[in-house]
Amino acid sequence: MTRKIYVYALLFLGGTLFAQDDMKKDQTDASFRMGQSNYTAKPKNAWELGVHAGHFFIDGDVDRTIPGGYGLGLHLRKAIHYSFSIRADLFYGSATGLEPQRWTHASVGEPVGGGLIEKEYLPYANNADGWFPSHKTTQVYGVMQGVLNIGNILFHQKNNKWNWYWTLGVGLSSHKTKLDLLDGNNQPYLNLLTTSGYSEEKFNTKKGRGEIKDALNNIYDGTYETEGPKKAGIFRLGDDTNIHVMFTSSVGVSRKLSKRINLGIEHQVMATDNDYLDGIRFRSEDDLSADVDLEHYTNLRLAINLGNLDKVTEPLYWVNPLDATMNDIAELKARPVLDLTDSDSDGIIDMLDQEVETPAGAPVDTRGVALDSDGDGVADYKDKEPYSPIGYEIGKDGVANVKKCESCLTEADVFRMIDSRTAGFKNDCGKWFLPMIHFDLDKSRIKPEFYGHLHHVASVLKQCPSACVSVVGHTDVRNSNNYNNMLSYNRAQAAVDYLVTNYGIDRSRLKLMYGGEDAPMVGKSKTETEHYMNRRVEFRLCEPTDAEMQKPEGKGGNSGNTSGNSGSIFKGNKNSGY
Repeated sequence: MTRKIYVYALLFLGGTLFAQDDMKKDQTDASFRMGQSNYTAKPKNAWELGVHAGHFFIDGDVDRTIPGGYGLGLHLRKAIHYSFSIRADLFYGSATGLEPQRWTHASVGEPVGGGLIEKEYLPYANNADGWFPSHKTTQVYGVMQGVLNIGNILFHQKNNKWNWYWTLGVGLSSHKTKLDLLDGNNQPYLNLLTTSGYSEEKFNTKKGRGEIKDALNNIYDGTYETEGPKKAGIFRLGDDTNIHVMFTSSVGVSRKLSKRINLGIEHQVMATDNDYLDGIRFRSEDDLSADVDLEHYTNLRLAINLGNLDKVTEPLYWVNPLDATMNDIAELKARPVLDLTDSDSDGIIDMLDQEVETPAGAPVDTRGVALDSDGDGVADYKDKEPYSPIGYEIGKDGVANVKKCESCLTEADVFRMIDSRTAGFKNDCGKWFLPMIHFDLDKSRIKPEFYGHLHHVASVLKQCPSACVSVVGHTDVRNSNNYNNMLSYNRAQAAVDYLVTNYGIDRSRLKLMYGGEDAPMVGKSKTETEHYMNRRVEFRLCEPTDAEMQKPEGKGGNSGNTSGNSGSIFKGNKNSGY
């Protein structure tokens, strides 16, 4: 139970630390974006998983067989920062060796070679021809390596495609050395000096040593049946194991094939405090070999970057740490120099002016372009009619070609119609008359320009507390009768609600009535202006026959959220405010 609690506590602590790290990164990034910090947080970057394989051999007391050994393994690598990373590496390898120089047992008068003094070589006691050492060694290790890369700090390009690196590591290894010491009958090989054709002359030439090895390969059965000696007194994990400390060092170069994959070549040297990796301790007092055997591994490494590269960057050793700085410098250089020159003196500097040769005195908009208030294509400074009516052909001087229309309403006609409709609304109480208000197409929302009209109605009602006013809604002829009845009701209701809500008029003094399209001001209306005159609410003194009307059934119009002209009939230059 105690062990489980300990494990859960470690998991919780690890999760908390990672959460705090992410929180700190987010806070640092926010501070950097807001200009409160000079440095951004280290970006989240991918792990690298790789496999490797290559040639493995031992540089010791016995001539190595080339090619003859192999190695393979895998690694997991994580960048600590842009120049340094940690790599966990696992390896398995097998190497062989064959010595063209004979060795004799220490029991022979003057032993040749280093002398086969270990107990494993007792079968060759009193054998004057001796033995030509032959071994097969297998090696496994697990190490942690620090990797120093120097290929990604670049001043002249965005990212690197080649990466040079050097590693140094330490870990644990275990090896097993087997010797081809006995023949198929489990007896020592006899007459090797004669059958191998060995001579000092041959041994002293490359060709001769090759001939000796060829002869030995034909004599030996190729079975490595005898376990080699182990070094005494070396540090190992337990007396009965052969696991000991190993140091590694390597140099390599890798090439990025894509954002996710890279391929490298590397040469690694492995060292332990052990001279028995090839089964032989040393050669002779006159021909001393190294006091420890070294292992060499030349390999290709294929690696893949793990994770979603939309959320994490490539490993930092593939990222140029100067990239952001160089981009910032380039952006600063590309920014235009502030120039306050205003060539045409229109109040807009040339850097922002879209028309740098506007004539002197011509009114312009915020872009420095000459104003065209009525949008007729003729700038105001040369337009003889800056506010031409819409819907007409425009001449070269900006004047609308307005043809006389016998059936069209003039401004005087509109005033006469209003006067005639309001002539009967006068009352001795203050000699007042009541205005009317108009509405947009298919809308019942009161337009701001009629707030003054309603204020006048409210003022009259307050001056004449006994007065009763009928509020009558109307529409134009477009749409069905039922629809227009509801729309006219909604318009009258909007006017009544406005007076009651904003001025506190007693609702009982207002009679809500509607007429739909049945009582137009302009009969047989065709133009939009004529339709507009019919879309109205009238206010009049209550007549004996007036009565409150109930809400009709159905739907009709909406209050809307816009006032003024609809987008379909918009005309003018929006930069002029029209």
